[in-house]
This record gives sequence, C-alpha cells and structure tokens, in this order.
Amino acid sequence: QVQLVESGGGLVQPGGSLRLSCAASGFTLSNYAMNWYRQAPGKERELVATITTADGTAYADSVKGRFTISSDNAKNTVYLQMNSLRPEDTAVYYCHARRLIAYLSSRYNYWGQGTQVTVSS
Repeated sequence: QVQLVESGGGLVQPGGSLRLSCAASGFTLSNYAMNWYRQAPGKERELVATITTADGTAYADSVKGRFTISSDNAKNTVYLQMNSLRPEDTAVYYCHARRLIAYLSSRYNYWGQGTQVTVSS
C-alpha cells in the first residue's frame, strides 16, 4: 500500500526554521519525482520544490535560497528544510510523488495528508 506520511509542521516565528519530513512506503523513491506543494486558504495549490535522482532539485522563485529539498533513499524519506520563514509561507504543505515513466505518471500519482505550517509572531 502506497503511503506518504508527513510530519514536522507547526508554529514558528518569522525568520525561524522548520524541517518537514515525508516518509514514503510502498514504492522506491528513485522511480518517482518527489515534490512539496503548499496551499494557503483561498489560494491554489502551488509547487514549492521537486527532486529526482537523475535531475536534482528545482524550486519556486518564492522560496529559492531559503528552502532545500533532499532525500534519504535508505530511509525512503524526503525532507524540506525551510529557513528564513515569512508569514506568507503559512500554508498546508503536502508531499507528492509522481512516477517518472511518462505513461505511468497519471496513474501513479500520490499525495500525503498535509501538515500545517504557520509563520506568525
């Protein structure tokens, strides 16, 4: 059974840091693009960061230089290190996995349950 279980969210002051974790089970990370999305109330879900074994990492302009996505294949876990947090980073953050093989990507497409990140003084 494929599962993505997120943890690490919470309340942090502006300028602070959090590290989100996404523990994956039921598949091999190297076969998937692993992503972090976020969604604030009343806004569309947006892609924050992505990582693949072959292609490395990419980030949204709004978080580039502040956030770092990484993976530990031995633990089958993906992380999002978030530094210099701003109030506008407040959102529910979702882990997402998409199969790298193009014709399988629509079927093998998984979401975590989300974890709340609140940046406030």
